[in-house]
Amino acid sequence: MRHPFTIGTGRGRTLGAGMLWHQTTFRLRPHPRGYHLVTRDVLAAVPEVERLGIGFLHLFLQHTSASLIINENADPDVRADFERWSDQAAPDGAPYLEHTTEGADDMPAHIKSGMFGVSLTIPVREGRLQLGTWQGIYLGEHRDQGGARSVVATLWGEPRG
Repeated sequence: MRHPFTIGTGRGRTLGAGMLWHQTTFRLRPHPRGYHLVTRDVLAAVPEVERLGIGFLHLFLQHTSASLIINENADPDVRADFERWSDQAAPDGAPYLEHTTEGADDMPAHIKSGMFGVSLTIPVREGRLQLGTWQGIYLGEHRDQGGARSVVATLWGEPRG
């Protein structure tokens, strides 16, 4: 049985024996510098996850000065520790950095984005992300004035029975 999978503003299609594909781009609201749980924002932007029986959600952040991370979702000290550690690893205004086109936090933000990465692939089963009990999706905002962030979400797999 084939199931249509074109929903909302995204593009979707069913291939072969019921394989689903869906892609949409959404924006995360601006956040201050730091590490922010955005799991609920992602699920709100991609409700089509609920239609998937088994598959994957891939998230790709279209920016070079922010990152996506999966980590501890309960204790906010973890997010603060990430910020302190990354600020020591790539400090603003370090005299050895040449790329300062957009200010002292420009190149350190690029370094942090490169260290943590801009994409995640998360398994989906029976309409739910298969994150561990203490796992959540973070946006790492590495700029003082980063602004809204665009994320391309691609969902693929088999529909729920």
